[in-house]
Amino acid sequence: MSKAKSILFVSLLLLAPLAICLAQAKVDVSGEWDFTMTTPRGEMNSTVKFVQDGEKLTVTMTSQRGESTGTGTLKGADIEWTITRDTPRGQFTITYKGKVEGNTMKGEAQREEGSPMEWKATKKAA
Repeated sequence: MSKAKSILFVSLLLLAPLAICLAQAKVDVSGEWDFTMTTPRGEMNSTVKFVQDGEKLTVTMTSQRGESTGTGTLKGADIEWTITRDTPRGQFTITYKGKVEGNTMKGEAQREEGSPMEWKATKKAA
């Protein structure tokens, strides 16, 4: 192997761990997000606040119907959280699952009964 090829090979070996670290960079969802969910009754808007501690999330969702809290996880770019709400018709739970891409995320929400609903969110400027 020529000297130039050897130097290139060694350089690539040294840079590979850096590239892997950058690819696995920590995703941070802390803060407030503008959230929109498409429901059978149309789009519903709310604000979601995430407090992140490693992979653990504490979630507060605020809409015209009030405030609900829950917990979730963030593993890489995969986000999931669950909210239980009290309504005049009783309690119900919604599980939100999606992917984070920079300052946006999107996914599906699933109630105990019913079809999945699509949602999307954009991080509010600090």
